Amino acid sequence: MLKFFLIVFMIAQASLFGHTGVGSILGFEAGFSHPIGGADHILAMVAVGLWAAQMGGRSLWAVPLSFVVMMVVGTFLGIQGVHVPFIEEGILASVLVLGAMIGFGVKMPIVFSSVLVGVLAIFHGTAHGIEMPLNTSGVEYGIGFVLATGMIHISGIVIGLIRAKIMKFKVSSMVKRTNV
Repeated sequence: MLKFFLIVFMIAQASLFGHTGVGSILGFEAGFSHPIGGADHILAMVAVGLWAAQMGGRSLWAVPLSFVVMMVVGTFLGIQGVHVPFIEEGILASVLVLGAMIGFGVKMPIVFSSVLVGVLAIFHGTAHGIEMPLNTSGVEYGIGFVLATGMIHISGIVIGLIRAKIMKFKVSSMVKRTNV
């Protein structure tokens, strides 16, 4: 899995620092398109869902929820002009850290995993806040990026759960073959 994230990272590196604005769209559309418009956001948010699925249990909802909540906090920081250093580097680090957690199969208590993704989410949220078009509704923009983020997290969870079922099936098939 780690090799997969490294390959995707290398292929998508041109768009990893793609925070140049969201174009001429406004409101909900601007907010919704921001997370799905860059490989950095997609990779990090899918990774949050994959990692939550890998940990299982209450992590399935607690880890993605902490990301969304802290992303909203980061958005308010960005809108208010609060200086958050190293935003782009933090977003890049989120992809690498979460990819490593998945690749190495790290399972940690919900509190620690939620805090980790929450800290990483602040960088993503601040980018959302800074790039919110000035002539748009913050509420509509926020609903858009929260909905898109949730959908990407859910896709990561679904991929992770399907992967776990496939791996379980492969293991049980191998066990059956060795017992014959």
